[in-house]
Amino acid sequence: MSNASNPETRVIEVHNLARVEGEGSLHLKIQGNRITDIRFGIFEPPRFFEAFLRGRSFEEVPDITARICGICPVAYQMSSCTAIEAAMNVRVDGQLRSLRRLLYCGEWIESHVLHMFFLHLPDFLGYESAISMAADHKDLVVGALRLKKAGNEIVRLLGGREVHPINVRVGGFHRVPDRGELDALAEELNACRNFAIDAIRFLATLNYPDLEMDYDCVALRHPKEVAMLDGAIATSRGLEIPISQFPDHFEEVQVPHSTALHGRLRNGGTYLVGPLARLNLNWDLYPPAIKKLADEIKFTVPCRNQFKSILARGFETLYALDHALELINAYEPPSEPAVEINVREGVGHGCTEAPRGILYHRYEIGADGLVKSATIVPPTAQNQPQIEADLAAYTPRLLSLPSEEMTLRCEHLIRNYDPCISCATHFLKVTVDRLDSSEAGKALGAPSTNGSL
Repeated sequence: MSNASNPETRVIEVHNLARVEGEGSLHLKIQGNRITDIRFGIFEPPRFFEAFLRGRSFEEVPDITARICGICPVAYQMSSCTAIEAAMNVRVDGQLRSLRRLLYCGEWIESHVLHMFFLHLPDFLGYESAISMAADHKDLVVGALRLKKAGNEIVRLLGGREVHPINVRVGGFHRVPDRGELDALAEELNACRNFAIDAIRFLATLNYPDLEMDYDCVALRHPKEVAMLDGAIATSRGLEIPISQFPDHFEEVQVPHSTALHGRLRNGGTYLVGPLARLNLNWDLYPPAIKKLADEIKFTVPCRNQFKSILARGFETLYALDHALELINAYEPPSEPAVEINVREGVGHGCTEAPRGILYHRYEIGADGLVKSATIVPPTAQNQPQIEADLAAYTPRLLSLPSEEMTLRCEHLIRNYDPCISCATHFLKVTVDRLDSSEAGKALGAPSTNGSL
């Protein structure tokens, strides 16, 4: 923390903040009670995954893309597989599709629990870290660790290992589990269910800032089930398109202050992906028991307060747990671990629901089975402009606070999104410049919202 020598300028720098994946910065310029400039930047090193996928066999793609993220490798594998299968005109259904949904349930559980209880909850309870929080909330932390371990075990069993799974392949799996392995898994999932319900009740007691935003929610929508692997891309403003039309309606643009691309609608609008967007667009497909719990804690849908995304993750965790048990109960080992792939030239699009939101892949495959081009659009890139819009709406309410408190509130807002910036441990460097009128540029003003701090 440092203060500039200019008494009219206040500079805040936070360097080694943990509790998100990656490294980024926030720059604010304030004149009086107005925000004149706001930039949320990401400074991750070039990854080059799209480039070095070119020339590789389609069979290598799921293992390579899984290395993009250690928290949600299943999402990268599933999006790559479904895109390549579309290019090859292959359909994976039956028990193999069910096993994929079960694998995705494992990733939703372990990723959401990590974020809710170890990265995000300390903000609400006023702790520096989950370690300090554990001193006063031991049972909560112990229960969360057990639930996360259960999610990890699903990924280990179906994926071959907990991090960067190796058992997934285009067309299915290298190996499928037997019935006894899944029965043992179900026993532990059942043991965690009461904790998952009690945790949602606890999260409902938190003090949530009142920030209602007019989000354009974007998520997959399936007519018969809560979408994970497939469906149409739907928005809360009425758009519903096949996955193959994603590039026609969405785009990525480069901005000067960030090495990560920004996702936006082709009309220039921002949009929201992730748990809150999914809940808003798929709530009618949730089971009655979860809706009853939502009524009990007075959680209403649609919800447009991103601070309550921690509750949305809680409901998704409970759904994933219950759905995993449902899939295990109905499981019958398939005759083959994968469907046959007949290599052909083609272009395929895939989109699945990563814990943080829709993850879009596009591949052009040659007749020799080699990748000619690849496009990968991760959730955090899509949410970046919306994060800036949230900050622009929220920070005018914080101007009377001391610099340290203002910084913490901004960090809290960004952590609502569980941004997966990179595999680094650092997160946010905040610079706040308070300017006199002679220094100020064109003011942005304070966007109107429905809530108040």
